[in-house]
Amino acid sequence: MKIAIAGSSGFVGSWLKKSFDDVIEINRVDFKNNNFGKIKDCDILINLCGAPIIQRWNKKIKKEIYDSRIQTTKKLVQALENSNIKHFISTSAVGYYKDEELFDEYNAKNSSDFLGQLTKNWESEALKSEIPTTILRFGVVLDKSGGALKKMYLPFSLGLGGNIDDGKAWFSWIDLYDLLSIFHFVIEKKITGTLNATSPNPIKNEEFTSTFAKILKKPAFLPLPEFVLKIIFSEGAQALTSSKRVVPKKLMESGFEFKYETINKSLNRSINGIIL
Repeated sequence: MKIAIAGSSGFVGSWLKKSFDDVIEINRVDFKNNNFGKIKDCDILINLCGAPIIQRWNKKIKKEIYDSRIQTTKKLVQALENSNIKHFISTSAVGYYKDEELFDEYNAKNSSDFLGQLTKNWESEALKSEIPTTILRFGVVLDKSGGALKKMYLPFSLGLGGNIDDGKAWFSWIDLYDLLSIFHFVIEKKITGTLNATSPNPIKNEEFTSTFAKILKKPAFLPLPEFVLKIIFSEGAQALTSSKRVVPKKLMESGFEFKYETINKSLNRSINGIIL
């Protein structure tokens, strides 16, 4: 099976391409020149494109975040029309959901903030595809090689970690190894529709903080107040202070088995190399 991946140079993409035998990479030059002939004879197209969310937002950055998802997805959907691809897998995020409430795919309520509307429009573009399509709404992907955990590793390893604000915000996450397995599961089982790619066990920020610190054998007593995050990231602080409580009901109904379903298992795998 030949897999085309757009966004293969990113954190998740760099790992995902290693997990397949035959991968065609779609890069920035291809998007710039509208050169998608290389995907014509592929079987699966995976869309992982998107500029980093965690940065200081201004009008220019928000446009970059938006266009890097919406415009690239539009181009990929158009490219599908001239290909033999049988399954399109596009990504989204739990930023789609409103805060605090417990959501699965069946009772979804869309947030009205920037990330909520971004993910809504992102998914809408992908669903214009006329071939079988899957949308994966990522939780925060955990592995110390990249993403949020890589950024947090240094301060926590120095004993300088702590809760975000009061630590009561919900945290929906997914272990990197489980996420890679989800892609393979969805392809093998030909599952379509919208799926939450999250652990079945969302936790509060304070539980994440205490577990991370315990595994590193370090204290974690320096809370990061919300107002400080707003000074650093401006409106972009919402990506760190939002409270998403999401479960992957459709994946569980489909028979997917998580190996790293608890935060303790996931962090032990990533930090201490304990592979199940």
